[in-house]
Amino acid sequence: MKKFFSAALLAALCAAQAPALAEERDEHEDSARKTIAVFGDWPYNKLLIDNAKLLIDSVNKDGDVSLVMHLGDIHSGSMPCTSAGILPPVPTSDPGYNQKIFSFFQQFKSPVVYTPGDNEWTDCHRTKEATSAPLNEIASIRTLFFARPGHTLGLTDKTVYTQAEKFDTNFPKDAQYVENVLWSDARVMFVTLNMPGSNNDKNAWTNGFEGPAHQQEIADRTAAAIRWLNTAFQFAMRYRMKGVVIGIQADMWDRFAAAPGGDGLDGYTGFVNELARLSVAFGKPVLLLNGDSHIFTVDKPLADPSSATGQIHKTIPVPNLTRITVQGSTVAPAEWLKLTIDPRSANLFRWQNVPFCKDPLTSCQ
Repeated sequence: MKKFFSAALLAALCAAQAPALAEERDEHEDSARKTIAVFGDWPYNKLLIDNAKLLIDSVNKDGDVSLVMHLGDIHSGSMPCTSAGILPPVPTSDPGYNQKIFSFFQQFKSPVVYTPGDNEWTDCHRTKEATSAPLNEIASIRTLFFARPGHTLGLTDKTVYTQAEKFDTNFPKDAQYVENVLWSDARVMFVTLNMPGSNNDKNAWTNGFEGPAHQQEIADRTAAAIRWLNTAFQFAMRYRMKGVVIGIQADMWDRFAAAPGGDGLDGYTGFVNELARLSVAFGKPVLLLNGDSHIFTVDKPLADPSSATGQIHKTIPVPNLTRITVQGSTVAPAEWLKLTIDPRSANLFRWQNVPFCKDPLTSCQ
């Protein structure tokens, strides 16, 4: 299997970042317990938009939370994409929708890390999303949500490493992926990657948008994601991290996508095989967080290659990889995941769901 991360590149990255990493050794060696709030697929309808304060207040009132992670999909697949590229004669939708979500993110007291989902860019070619160019949409998402490369959203600013600034010079196009970031805390390496649903954007673009640029987009972004994943694991091993946490939008084992007539899952196989290889080589707990399919799930999808999930991507056995699909905000009750990392405990990761809306389809309480 081809390795997308070379020893020379690691040396170059480490040399370039040596002063910053040296200054952060206290953070790396910090054994204090940390808690992050994780959710995705929010807000998904007018009710949740009108009641956004319920989630924001629920997270803000929890004194344990030191970081917020949004796993993509800031609106439903039936709502218009509003960032850019609306074509006539489709009526122009609310141009301020993404700005409204941005304002929600800015109300969280803790730093907010966001990774884009398919509904806000890859699926925007669809008629029900107002027929917009996917590449225009992701460009607009980057302009708004990632205007300050290397900095988080939210009321508290946190510095992170971004692929836009720390890319492999052999692959200069990787510099466009400002949304791919990594940081460390509680002796754990965190990394987010633009890995969206809809079979990693592999499904054909409709309404005249299909063309060579689509296939190039998939190839470039996926290869960049694999290189950035390698970067995270290399740093985790170099600094003897206790674990790795990965945040993406896509459910790469979604049973509905795998069923006949579904979107398919083969667009993720190369990435999953690299994730398997890196996880086994790391040998410590790896936690994959995703949204996309909305139903809360905890499993070890690659532990048994003969299992239903193991057969999808056919990797080597990976017993140290745990996957959590966070509950989508349209599922009752709407919840956020309270993830606690304790490097002093034999159980590095612990989690619980915190409800914030009893019935997200009819009323919020």
